[in-house]
Amino acid sequence: MIEHLRDTILGHILRVVTRQKVLQYEEDRDPSVWKRYVDKEKSGNLAHHGTAEPAGEEDEEEVEEMASENTSQRTQQHTQANTGISRNSSDTRVDSQENERYNEASGVRVDPEKGRDVTIITWYSDNDPENPQNWSLPKKIFVTGLICLLTFAVYIGSAIYSAGTQGVMERFGVSQVAATLGLTLFVAGYGLGPMIWAPMSEIPIFGRTPIYIGTLVVFVFFQFAVIYAKNFGMLLAFRFLTGFFGSPVLATGGATMADIYSPSKRAYAIAVWGAAAVSGPVLGPLIGGFAAQHKGWQWPIWELLWLSGFALIVLVIFLPETSSANILYRRSRRLRKLTGRDDLKCEPELQSEQMSGKEIALMVLVRPFSLNFLEPILFLLNLYIALIYGILYVWFESFAIVFEGIYHFNLGEEGLSFLGILCGALITIPPYFLYLYYFQEPQFNEDGEIQPEKRLPPACVGAFCIPICLFWFGWTSRESIHWIVPIIGSGFFSVGALLLFNSVLNYLGDAYPEYAASVFAGNDFMRSSFGAGFPLFAAAMYNKLGVGWASSLLGFLSILFVPIPFVLLKYGERIRKASKRARHDL
Repeated sequence: MIEHLRDTILGHILRVVTRQKVLQYEEDRDPSVWKRYVDKEKSGNLAHHGTAEPAGEEDEEEVEEMASENTSQRTQQHTQANTGISRNSSDTRVDSQENERYNEASGVRVDPEKGRDVTIITWYSDNDPENPQNWSLPKKIFVTGLICLLTFAVYIGSAIYSAGTQGVMERFGVSQVAATLGLTLFVAGYGLGPMIWAPMSEIPIFGRTPIYIGTLVVFVFFQFAVIYAKNFGMLLAFRFLTGFFGSPVLATGGATMADIYSPSKRAYAIAVWGAAAVSGPVLGPLIGGFAAQHKGWQWPIWELLWLSGFALIVLVIFLPETSSANILYRRSRRLRKLTGRDDLKCEPELQSEQMSGKEIALMVLVRPFSLNFLEPILFLLNLYIALIYGILYVWFESFAIVFEGIYHFNLGEEGLSFLGILCGALITIPPYFLYLYYFQEPQFNEDGEIQPEKRLPPACVGAFCIPICLFWFGWTSRESIHWIVPIIGSGFFSVGALLLFNSVLNYLGDAYPEYAASVFAGNDFMRSSFGAGFPLFAAAMYNKLGVGWASSLLGFLSILFVPIPFVLLKYGERIRKASKRARHDL
């Protein structure tokens, strides 16, 4: 528990306040242990040719020979100094090298043109407990639960507002379409936000937890501005800002799962995280419906404030850092302070030092967009997921028409009609986990890797569930048919969405491992753009076409995209290997 709390925001605060007297690391108690964290091979590579990675087989042999030779020379010098033996002319080679620099960790001579005299700090072994991949299973599950809590607390903010739309119309004297902007601008905000926050979380000096917590603080306190908005413009502005600042976990949550789980186990965590994401928009109308019905439009926002405030307190106390780059950066910085050695640095830190301000700005502001629009695989899959997300928000608008207009539910009861979607997600998880365990895991190689395209078969099943749901829901929503029938049909949407989302997110993480957070940010941007725009025409479409044909129109649209996972399943490897940024070795 002490090790867990030490790496949380609360733990960092306590260490600063007490000047590292509490929650100490092993090196705080014994600074001499810094040597166990040194990577001699990579330190030698840096000294020889300036990069941590081997430059080639010949260079590797040369580095090893130099290290062995220089160690022998130092031993000889030490022996001569202790025995008082004078050196003769045969020692001129040693004399000529006295002014040359050697990397202490590796014994390799520092090349004056290319080399760098840096001692690389890394994990002390494959079982280093500070490496998130080595955390115990209970700790991983606990951290996954915290990320799911944060995801739910933010995602619910979109749909929970919709329960008070009628109250917003009355309070500010605006039309239904204008009032719907409070929903769409929130979704637009949490689509745009990750394009900045997600790449920032990949920079070692920041890490993931400070981004999560810092933005969540703003998200919580901006809810007061929404609740006490003096005019409609202020309401819309702060709805957008709350979405923007609450957004990091919606994209980076997937990267956090990749931080702590091996590729063979990551799909399980992504599925649970995806279920938490689905639960937000589904339970929003239910939680907010009864409150808006009895207390007015502001009470759903109060509920959002309480939920996100609770999540903030829990995460400040219990959420540790999961980015290995940030953990190593803080370790090397801590060791420099304790030992006074400025040469102790980790690889992510060296990579950051070599980046100019312009390169960092390009990585944060440009890379998510360039990946999204210039990589064919990413564009196709993100477009498909965006369509599903947009359809979801359009379709949500029909629930009031169906269950209030046809089945005469009140506002609170209408929220209960969304439970069919939640049940569909919960029912899907067990068989999906069985598929992962018995069919997908055996396909991983000895290094724990899998060809990305082998993640896609569940998506091929899920693609058909979306149109099934829309046709079922559209043509069974009538007074002559019991209300439970369209609710049962609605469950197929979450079956399809869960299978599609999980397959696609795992596929993208495997195909673009070096850019995971930026790739997920691009996915979130695309789907949120569609989710923000589609609800604006939803009411008009359903009123003009009727529930049956409007739902069928969405169903036919979803059918057009069904071939995408099948095409990538067959030709994805060829397309991926033609990309400059995708992984080619699987």
